[in-house]
Amino acid sequence: MTSPHAPVLLAEVLEALAPRAGDVIIDATFGAGGYSRAILATGATVIALDRDPTVRPHADAVANDFPGKFRLIRTPFSGLAEAFADSGEARLDGVVFDIGVSSMQLDQAERGFSFMRDGPLDMRMSANSDHGGETAADIVNSWDHGPLAHIFKLYGDERQSGRVATAILRRRAERPFTRTLDLAEVVEKALGGRRGAPIHPATRVFQALRIAVNDELGELRAGLEAAEATLSSGGRLAVVTFHSLEDRIVKAFLTERTGNAPGGSRHAPVAADPRKPSFTLRFKGAREACEAERAANPRARSARLRAAVRTDAPAWGRIAA
Repeated sequence: MTSPHAPVLLAEVLEALAPRAGDVIIDATFGAGGYSRAILATGATVIALDRDPTVRPHADAVANDFPGKFRLIRTPFSGLAEAFADSGEARLDGVVFDIGVSSMQLDQAERGFSFMRDGPLDMRMSANSDHGGETAADIVNSWDHGPLAHIFKLYGDERQSGRVATAILRRRAERPFTRTLDLAEVVEKALGGRRGAPIHPATRVFQALRIAVNDELGELRAGLEAAEATLSSGGRLAVVTFHSLEDRIVKAFLTERTGNAPGGSRHAPVAADPRKPSFTLRFKGAREACEAERAANPRARSARLRAAVRTDAPAWGRIAA
């Protein structure tokens, strides 16, 4: 079965994870299995996680090609520690996260992620109602102006978030939103049309709704906490992000857990944290895709990889929101 989704920064992720025969690696965002296949090819065992049930055919294909070395567990990031505990494995040598929506999810109009394809205004990563939770339609049809404008600004970097929220409230007073293209049209009109813009005017609003529907930032924090608590000493962590908010969370987490948090100033000193670093950086800063990959895969243009290695110090625990 061919993969409809090209894994971003694959070579760099493999270098950061350094998987070897006998290692146990968690691919926390299985998707179509691009990372999993590459890791399995090194002889490592992969425990894949994904809350999207539509990935099952891809997982079955991987399991068939690597018998006894792969399993898929349907869970979000927040279930990583429990998934590893249930696996029966003795140590965890690596975890990779690929944050965000995949191209194959965007291509499925019935999922409601795309402003270019008409479908129900859903956006839940769980793909159907069995996990419950608010849909994008629930949010745009029931949230007040302030909260709507807030998420459009915070999660979507939409400068005219208030104008968009006003347009949504005005339109929903006539009839509720149920379809993606209907919402995209209202947003486009509120922002004055495309006017030659390189991206669709609804891009930021749809991104904000997707992040809110799936609590993506909360899940990222929970996943990082779980990886810290579960990785064995020497275990590698690799995180690929596509949005500045996500990258900021990962950067702050690694800055703190490597003992490199700012120490304040003589006017506002910060007490030294007595906890020992739970990670060391695999490399400084973030790695980005090369020109060739960015040209071949538009999704790679905003991708950033950060990586670290687990020390033998105790886990620090909860991340501040």
